Amino acid sequence: MASIFSTRRLLVVTSALAVSWACSNGGATPPAPAAATTAQTQTARPPQPSGPTRTEHDLLGDKQIPADAYYGVQTARALENFQISGIPISHYPGFIEAWAIVKLAAARANTDVGAMKKETLDAIEKAADALRRGQYHDQFQVDWYQGGAGTSTNMNANEVMANIALELTGHKKGDYQIVEPHDHLNMSQSTNDSYPTAIKVALILRNDKLVAELSQLAASFRAKGDQFIDIVKMGRTELQDAVPMTIGATAIGSAINVPKGYAEKTAAHLATITGKPIVPAKDMFAATWDQQGFVVYSSALKSTAIKLSKIAGDLILLASGPRAGLAEINLPAMQPGSSIMPGKVNPVMPELVNLVMFRVMGNDYTVTLAAHSGQLQLNAYEPIEGLAMMESQHLLFTTSQAFRQKCVDGITVNEQVLEHYMETTVGIVTALNPVVGYEKATELANEAYKSGKGILQVIREKKILTEAQIKDVLDPVKLTNLDKSLYKKK
Repeated sequence: MASIFSTRRLLVVTSALAVSWACSNGGATPPAPAAATTAQTQTARPPQPSGPTRTEHDLLGDKQIPADAYYGVQTARALENFQISGIPISHYPGFIEAWAIVKLAAARANTDVGAMKKETLDAIEKAADALRRGQYHDQFQVDWYQGGAGTSTNMNANEVMANIALELTGHKKGDYQIVEPHDHLNMSQSTNDSYPTAIKVALILRNDKLVAELSQLAASFRAKGDQFIDIVKMGRTELQDAVPMTIGATAIGSAINVPKGYAEKTAAHLATITGKPIVPAKDMFAATWDQQGFVVYSSALKSTAIKLSKIAGDLILLASGPRAGLAEINLPAMQPGSSIMPGKVNPVMPELVNLVMFRVMGNDYTVTLAAHSGQLQLNAYEPIEGLAMMESQHLLFTTSQAFRQKCVDGITVNEQVLEHYMETTVGIVTALNPVVGYEKATELANEAYKSGKGILQVIREKKILTEAQIKDVLDPVKLTNLDKSLYKKK
């Protein structure tokens, strides 16, 4: 078994924000639903070759494969066995690119240590280059949901790359005496190492893109903070009036069958190809079953989702109204909000953010369950971990971009509303404690609440403070204690 590769850093740098029946039941067939839908019936029907075929063979016997297909017999069996979600592994093109990189690095390493002929490497290089350019991705049809710890995905990659290599070097598909899926594409490897490595490479290659978008979103929030830094509003704790603040300052293995030196050279080639600091795992046995890298990365994605969801919820609350809510800010109107209520506009973009972030949080729990459920020296549930993390990474990127462009950049402030709240609030009574004492301040607050008056009106009526004292002691700007130097423009 070949080595498992890890990275020195597989965490998202979030500076931006702060079951199908699998075996027979004693020969009995489970009863069919009373009224199966057409879509369900079609999904359950294994694909059958139409048109010319070629014959391929595995330990289960001969099988007809579509002549124009680049996949082979083991992929065909997986297509029959795992008709589950309808989501093929090619749904995330980065995963296919990652497989091309892993297989290319392994082939180069095998050539370096004398296990592979140069002409075989040259053929595999051609196949890898084609996949990295986005060609042949439609041949990766295996469902993400599969048994076998990812073996079907690994063989899908092995078979497709072998047949691409054959065609690009003037040979026919299935002419495996020249380039063979097991002996050449899978040389010195097993699914136990190539599958998790491919997941890690896919996540690494797109992590920078996600971080860059989150950084832009953070920059948008900073820009809004700078724009609104001098606008005073009432702060709230537990949704009760608290003290003033400014709206801008608080935007919330074993190495069997592996040539000596193969692992180190493969890691070096992976690092060269990806431009990332990829190194061999220190303990190959632990790296085969240990899922901690995936758990930590998924947790970082979840942490980002929690931050974004909190921000989205705050925006929904602050924009509530427009007449019977807080209405402190305005969000860009993106679409009509009701099919029956004229003029209603909903905060659809923050709602979208919440919806997607709930999915990302759920995906993290999926990774948690899968990571702790592997037995002994292997975890068979890596496929669902890979799907969950890639979906989360993709959703975070696209949603952050939409949130920034269609919501955050267009936020405006209702200054008249904020001024009204400042005039009528009782929350600023806290500033009177040093002047009149807590008990007297409490009396004034109670009178204001009971009478429906603002605390400033009560103070003036009772002549507790002069206008000069009011301006000095209860100046909202002073009460914020804002230090603008902490919010320098970036």
